Amino acid sequence: MRILEPLAATLALSLLCVPARAQNDSQDPVVRGHALAKEFCAKCHAIGKTGKSPHVGAPPFRKFGDLFDLDHFPRRLIRGISSNHPDMPEFKFGPQDAVALRDYLRTIQE
Repeated sequence: MRILEPLAATLALSLLCVPARAQNDSQDPVVRGHALAKEFCAKCHAIGKTGKSPHVGAPPFRKFGDLFDLDHFPRRLIRGISSNHPDMPEFKFGPQDAVALRDYLRTIQE
């Protein structure tokens, strides 16, 4: 039993470190922004540096810098993004998520 105690303690400590690393990654705004884009936008928009948007007419995210002032984009996300395109749902983001998505967009602009 005494032999197993140090092993169990080491295992417990190593398991505690894994969630801390995952939590730190989720705090990175660019990583968080990419996750948001993937969850909410990738169904219609190309969200990477390459590729075609799955939905015809949905601009690729890498071109958003040409379409919008990315400095002001978080405000639009916070107020709520809507489009006159019937397939585009309305999105409303919290301040941190809006900045995270903008930060991600900046990393992929052409």
